[in-house]
Amino acid sequence: MTLSYVVCTVKPWNLAAFARRSPSLPGHWHLVESPDNLTLDRLDQLSPRFVFFPHWSWRVPAEIVTRFECVCFHMTDVPYGRGGSPLQNLIIRGHTSTMLSALRMVEQLDAGPVYLKRPLSLNGRAEDIFVRAADIIYDLIREIMFNEAAPTAQQGEIVNFPRRTPEQSTLPRDGSPAPLYDFIRMLDAPTYPKAFLEWGEWRLEFDQARAGADGVEARVIIRKKERS
Repeated sequence: MTLSYVVCTVKPWNLAAFARRSPSLPGHWHLVESPDNLTLDRLDQLSPRFVFFPHWSWRVPAEIVTRFECVCFHMTDVPYGRGGSPLQNLIIRGHTSTMLSALRMVEQLDAGPVYLKRPLSLNGRAEDIFVRAADIIYDLIREIMFNEAAPTAQQGEIVNFPRRTPEQSTLPRDGSPAPLYDFIRMLDAPTYPKAFLEWGEWRLEFDQARAGADGVEARVIIRKKERS
């Protein structure tokens, strides 16, 4: 019997990875790109062996998590770094590398047992890191599929990360060049609020940062502030 698998994702780097990697994997593969399409009825029809969630931004209904073997991927060495905005929270805390963890989903966020972990470099722009992680995720998916890996309970001290808000993307006004460079690059990806400053009626957004010996070079996009 040919098994069925479902991947739920919306980010462009994960959609590209699905198109690139899923044809080389055995089984029938189905893509869900909207929470409106992630329903119990649809999953019952597909009857997937696993439901994979690379970079999914919505809470998955408990009825789905308890009925199917759902696997999410978190960019920290859990239980360190449970919670929101893992990439930004790691970089702002000075980390240069992390572990990408494949977890069985449970109702509590990022608290499920771990199938596998793989190292992930945090060098480069946020988009570079997400693209790098997307390929590692499919390496993890392949291993989980072929080895039927049984997840084991998380071990160690729990450290929760707070989800960052768009207002926290305001560029720091003091500090050395290195943290300034990290701040710009950690937000430099599509769908993320870029590092910015407000100047009168204008909003200055920064991306494509490069660290120099005496400072930071970056592209600046100037837009009219949105009226509230």
